[in-house]
Amino acid sequence: MSGDGSPEITVDGSGLRVAVVAARWHAEVMEGLLAGARRALEASGVTDVTEVRVPGAFELPVAAARLARAGYDAVVTLGVVIRGGTPHFEYVCDAATSGLTQVAVTTGVPIGFGVLTVDNEAQALHRAGLRGSREDKGAEAVEAALETVVALRGVAPLPTS
Repeated sequence: MSGDGSPEITVDGSGLRVAVVAARWHAEVMEGLLAGARRALEASGVTDVTEVRVPGAFELPVAAARLARAGYDAVVTLGVVIRGGTPHFEYVCDAATSGLTQVAVTTGVPIGFGVLTVDNEAQALHRAGLRGSREDKGAEAVEAALETVVALRGVAPLPTS
């Protein structure tokens, strides 16, 4: 299971501004991911949270870029892409992953990657943080973003062009 060996993360996020961008596809899974993200933000003491909904995973990078440039300390992205019988899965997964990586690198703002790329709905449900789920990828995405914010404190900011 991919969750084996995941680190225990406890970050004080008080005073941080965090945006959560969530896709709408696969509503049950998305509600679990969002609930997990909200729990992790609350547990970390983050109170300044903005939630933005977009149609799907393909739209996550543009929303994340706008929010990163708007002064948020971190942006958490949540989505689900389930493999089908066409190359669409690969295109959307690649676009979302590459786009979010580009946002993080070009803005210097940590991006929590909570985009599930799975073969079937059962795999998504097991990772969504719902009752009976094995993993809580929404919470893990928040924890990773917050830990990265803390790790980068004191590191020189990116030069502006």
